[in-house]
Amino acid sequence: MRRITFDIETEGDFRSNGDMSGLEVTVVGVHDSTTGTLTGFYKEELHKLWPVFESADIIVGYNSDHFDIPILNKYYAGDLTKIKSVDLLKEIKNVLGRRLKLDNIAEATLGRNKTGHGLDAVTWWKQGLKEKVRDYCLEDVRITDELYEYARKHGSLKYKDYEGIREIKLDTSQWEELDTGAGMTHTLPF
Repeated sequence: MRRITFDIETEGDFRSNGDMSGLEVTVVGVHDSTTGTLTGFYKEELHKLWPVFESADIIVGYNSDHFDIPILNKYYAGDLTKIKSVDLLKEIKNVLGRRLKLDNIAEATLGRNKTGHGLDAVTWWKQGLKEKVRDYCLEDVRITDELYEYARKHGSLKYKDYEGIREIKLDTSQWEELDTGAGMTHTLPF
């Protein structure tokens, strides 16, 4: 099974009402489970990214169903929602009834923190620090992939609250089941 774990960084106008139409991709980071490689794609390289997504059996992200996929779909000729996906934040929210930051989950589960925050990446991009944004994005991809692996192995993730470290039980049994009913529509000429 080919799993692509991904994250995006953006710039632009994010309106408080949840309208993301003013956001533009700056970097997309991916981890390919078949090769173990981490690769960053700048906006002008997205044409190289689509074959990676189209060859995936599953895509994995954190807040990806709500944020990353809708924004990427603005650039993609097909529909990325047709690829089977696991959004770790969505899985957590389904159990807890609330959202948790990736940094909180990473610290409690993996014992390490993110290397920055999304707003840092926006600032770095404006300052012309494109490689720093790419590296930050790739580290978020690495963390997301490790959290996915941890959840698959242990059936849970952890978070920290005022009472200490707590566990979130997750049903991962169907995450890697192949979806034989819905095929990917390959709309790009590969």
